[in-house]
Amino acid sequence: MTKRQLPRPSELKQILRPKPIVLNPTDRRLANAHTIADLRMIARKRTPRAAFDYTDGAAELEDSLRRARQAYRRVEFQPNVLRGVSDVDTSREILGRRSALPFAFAPTGFTRMMQHEGERAVGRVAERNGIPVGLSTMATTSIEDLAAAAPGARRWFQLYVWNDHGAGEDLMNRAWESGYDTLMLTVDTPVAGARLRDVRNGLTIPPALTLKTVLDGATHPAWWFNLLTTEPLNFASLSHFDGTVAELLDKLFDPTLNFDDLDRVRATWPGKLVVKGIQNVADAREVVRHGADVVLLSNHGGRQLDRAPTPLELLPAVRDEIQRDAEVWLDTGILSGGDIVAAIASGADAVLVGRAFLYGLMAGGERGVQRCVDILRTEMVRTMQLLGVRAVDDLRPEHVVLR
Repeated sequence: MTKRQLPRPSELKQILRPKPIVLNPTDRRLANAHTIADLRMIARKRTPRAAFDYTDGAAELEDSLRRARQAYRRVEFQPNVLRGVSDVDTSREILGRRSALPFAFAPTGFTRMMQHEGERAVGRVAERNGIPVGLSTMATTSIEDLAAAAPGARRWFQLYVWNDHGAGEDLMNRAWESGYDTLMLTVDTPVAGARLRDVRNGLTIPPALTLKTVLDGATHPAWWFNLLTTEPLNFASLSHFDGTVAELLDKLFDPTLNFDDLDRVRATWPGKLVVKGIQNVADAREVVRHGADVVLLSNHGGRQLDRAPTPLELLPAVRDEIQRDAEVWLDTGILSGGDIVAAIASGADAVLVGRAFLYGLMAGGERGVQRCVDILRTEMVRTMQLLGVRAVDDLRPEHVVLR
């Protein structure tokens, strides 16, 4: 028979450990986010559907995005033991400069639509954590304003080839004069992809106050208050435009884009050149021949051609073809530090994250973006320690298998 007794106060004191009260609601929300999926859930609750779906969605049936994420789920790590992993070096040389982590913030369009702090907040987090940040042609913060907000950050500018070539050259000149050392030329957008969530939501830039959006705004008052009481939401690098996202992209993008355009950009831009949107081995070799310093394997986050190649699966063949003639980066589908480790071990020199930090931005502004970095760093370090790897530079293909 079990003998029972009342616990003594000293015994209760050891087990009664109430969580500290966090008064700030943003800090309280973010403290409960332990993964990027947690940030996504918070973001979904705090952001109107059209803005959230713009970030979260992809083209047509969204198979390209789904397959990219499934590829990382297929990764099987091959750990070593007894390697002494008390200290882990997460840094990586990216285009000749050391980054504290082997990833950069991808250039994303319409960022202040997600949350009013926008690109400035992202730039400040990048500066604070010693990682690069990309600014999109479709940004809602200007080239000069991001440089002022994050003067110590390593900044890259992403360029689309427009019908108006002179406007593109002007943007390149402004970026170089503002201290951006790398140009990211996006080449997978001769026309806009069919992003059906945006079509169904009637997404326009800036968001229109229709009956539907007003009703949605009633459940997201903070988002609408911030939108309406801060600087107007416009494209910082473009003249004012009213219309849907697809209409804007089709108006700007040049369907005649070819290798002559790449040669013209290479001749104009004095810094490092990344060609973003490569989806096969032959194109990877060709853009290197035309002067690319980096081949960025990307299907645009699944937002252009649906059922496009999956970057992680394409990576080994491109790495074998390119060897060390250029760096090879990838994006799409990366939602954890383990995903980053898998990509680097598979042969990537660096990766770009986009949706992950946007979920953080929507969940808690600048603090949410910082929480994203903290999560990814923690997951990377833990994964490397369990793999028996002490430095990012020591990750090798033998550490991963695609099941």
